[in-house]
Amino acid sequence: MAQPVDFWVSIGSTYSCLTVLRLAGMGAVAPPLRWRPFDVRRIMLAQDNIPFRDKPVKAAYMWRDIARRAQKYGLQIRVPAPYPLRELTLANQIALVGADEGWCADYVTESYRLWFGEGLEPGQEPAITRALGAIGQEPARVMALARSAEIAERLRAESDHAMALGIFGAPSFRVGEEIFWGDDRLEDALDWAERGRLG
Repeated sequence: MAQPVDFWVSIGSTYSCLTVLRLAGMGAVAPPLRWRPFDVRRIMLAQDNIPFRDKPVKAAYMWRDIARRAQKYGLQIRVPAPYPLRELTLANQIALVGADEGWCADYVTESYRLWFGEGLEPGQEPAITRALGAIGQEPARVMALARSAEIAERLRAESDHAMALGIFGAPSFRVGEEIFWGDDRLEDALDWAERGRLG
């Protein structure tokens, strides 16, 4: 029997664009993914691991690499996109509300479409209203929940839990005790969940 796959996703991770938009085109994935929103910036700051800040050569490589991989996957994106996100935490607090209510994947996908398609930053207007409206959610209701102390604390706790599991970046996938990091490890994670090994 296939093991569950936890998909640790953090809106704000540039490479997660590739995974999120690929998943949107794959339909139902077997084994299914459990979307686990977290704040990757919290972990990166705790670990002094900010990969592209003040590194223009590495950042230029990142944008070119994402563009190449998007072309390989047949994804239509525009790079560079606004980065880093000013409201990364709020964007992921909304995603956590979505995880509770069953629309996390749709919201995260729409947020990445707006970010990498129209240059609209998640966690800010008009991206919030556009993303939530597109998936049939009432922005005022969702924002009241997302800005609550309870959701803010839960996102911090989820992020600390992810770090305790050995997750240090996004996208990450956890199958049992195995961690797979990076968009190019999606298929490996699904393979491991099905067979308990690669190949």
